[in-house]
Amino acid sequence: MFVDSHCHLSFPELREQLPQIRQAMEQAQVDRALCICTTLEEFETVHALALEHDNFWCSVGVHPDNEGVREPSVQDLLERAALERVVAIGETGLDYYRIGERTVADMKWQRDRFAVHIRAARQTGLPLVIHTRSASADTLDILRSEGQGGALPDAGGVFHCFTETQDVARAALDLGFYISFSGILTFKSAADLREVARWVPMDRLLIETDSPYLAPVPYRGKTNNPSYVPWVARQLAQLKQSDETQIGQVTSQNFERLFSRTSKPWAAQIQGPGQKASH
Repeated sequence: MFVDSHCHLSFPELREQLPQIRQAMEQAQVDRALCICTTLEEFETVHALALEHDNFWCSVGVHPDNEGVREPSVQDLLERAALERVVAIGETGLDYYRIGERTVADMKWQRDRFAVHIRAARQTGLPLVIHTRSASADTLDILRSEGQGGALPDAGGVFHCFTETQDVARAALDLGFYISFSGILTFKSAADLREVARWVPMDRLLIETDSPYLAPVPYRGKTNNPSYVPWVARQLAQLKQSDETQIGQVTSQNFERLFSRTSKPWAAQIQGPGQKASH
């Protein structure tokens, strides 16, 4: 019934507990999960999860916070996106929250990395998984400057773990993106965010855990995992004057619509060293 559209099951604290987590997911009626990649070095582990379990899929990308890791080229992303069960580009975007003593100008490397992901997404037709924190104006500007919302075909995608304003949500929706809410929606301090969630159209909603982080109430402070995503649905149901079954069905349908590309004709032209193209 429920889909966790964003989780990090490759992280050690979850990977080591995967049999128990999968059992808990089944009991909670969480029947699918998208495992998100945060570095190229991590990709093989993330991809293996998707290959080993028929209800997991994965993305390829380098998180904007990660420094001192292999910098992705468009070709790096294309080669990995051509593989079986890779359904998205990201997690990518901008994060100025931990800028420290640096200036926004110093973060050009993040903006350049983000543009690489957008170009790969446009070439593959795979959706983007967008992370933005304290950087929404630049995030939207770069999407527009790279052609999102223009005359050329859009990659589209999702603004994950959304914590921004209604104006940012409106701009993301106008660019063709979905909005995904996490356990933050259940926090006592998130009254403004709940108003944004109340406003977002049902046909553009997704739910996620972003586990192992941000466990929803009543598990706040504990290690999060995909079996907790129904608590996000429950909060949305209250806001939408609906029920969690309907929220589960609608967000699952939205997930299927967004991450629907399983045929990759472009992949035959993209082969990494020693790799055969996926068909």
